Amino acid sequence: MRAAVHQMGAKALERFLCAPAEFAREVACPCGHRAHFHQMRPKRLTTILGAITIQRPYYLCPACHQGKCPRDLELDTEGTEYSPAARRMMAAVGGETSFERGRQQLELLANLQVTAKAVERQAEAIGNDIAQREKLRAASALQLKLPVVLGSPVPVLYIEMDGTQLPMVRGELEGRTGRVAGQPARTREVKLGCVFTQTTTDDQGKAVRDEASTTYTGAIENADEFGRRIYTEAIERGWDRAKKKVVIGDGAEWIWNTAALHFPGAIEIVDLYHARQHLCELARLLYPNEEAKRKRWLLRMQNKLEGGDIEKLVRSLRAMDTGVAELADKIRIEADYFERNAARMRYPAFQAQGLFVGSGVIEAGCKTVIGSRLKQSGMFWTVRGANAIIALRCCQISRKFEDYWAARSRAA
Repeated sequence: MRAAVHQMGAKALERFLCAPAEFAREVACPCGHRAHFHQMRPKRLTTILGAITIQRPYYLCPACHQGKCPRDLELDTEGTEYSPAARRMMAAVGGETSFERGRQQLELLANLQVTAKAVERQAEAIGNDIAQREKLRAASALQLKLPVVLGSPVPVLYIEMDGTQLPMVRGELEGRTGRVAGQPARTREVKLGCVFTQTTTDDQGKAVRDEASTTYTGAIENADEFGRRIYTEAIERGWDRAKKKVVIGDGAEWIWNTAALHFPGAIEIVDLYHARQHLCELARLLYPNEEAKRKRWLLRMQNKLEGGDIEKLVRSLRAMDTGVAELADKIRIEADYFERNAARMRYPAFQAQGLFVGSGVIEAGCKTVIGSRLKQSGMFWTVRGANAIIALRCCQISRKFEDYWAARSRAA
């Protein structure tokens, strides 16, 4: 029954999409001249109902000798043999799972028979188009040309940023140093950011993230490019309307440089759990075989950290004398880390305002947006392919996929 209905639907669609009996004999050519009707040309399309063949007028310009089919642009089928709905399906599954698994799902659920390579090409093409639109929006944001988004004030708006490593093909790693000294590079960093809002706290005064308020953006790119990206996302989410503006991250220098450049005046918070991890690692080095001493020392240091008394914590670290040069250097580095971020570690003051002090949202995002799709066993990526799928994933998980296709439809 399904096959029969699809066949009937395909026949009806084919008749509907063929060019009307009357059409223009001339059309404008990009070169500035007029292109003349040359002949009717067939085009084979794979649609969600099955394969169809449509006839459309083909025009040839006598000045530049370039041909064109305006009907392809109207139908959003220019340069492709797949209908928009078929490409949409391939992009949807390609952003969620491996391309081969996506092919299987399309065949099972929609009887759409395509190759895994076709799913890959269409998913990456859509992802690249999303990424290009994001770059255009970022350029408009920096030039203050984005439309003003009207809306009610936002009580608290958060920005979180983090990086996660992605396995790459060998050609993308040439000339790059590894993360471990003396080892070749095997990965590249994806910079991921998220924006979400908070309206209320719970009955204990703890922050509660607004449901379905988180949006993501990310790519393999340098900090300057990512700064423009996350700034655009924040502006579109109502940064200018936020009563409180908060940036949360770990101790990475590029995060705080980005915050200083694009979000001056925001409340900056170092993730409490990341700061605790610094102390845990130092405790293991100080007392590798003395668990009781390690726990007692760690408890004292964590009490200072969680109490926001960072100056006392730094003094305690600098006063330590281990007699081992390598360990002394590690203590000095950690003391510098806490001293440099002291103003970002006033946790009692932040919690008294009902603010989050952890970056769990972006850490979870690194796993769900990047890890679950792009870090599956045996996957190695090019920068172009990874960025396309990252853009597609962010669009899907941020609930913007329908908006993207609506915009394509209006442009066609």
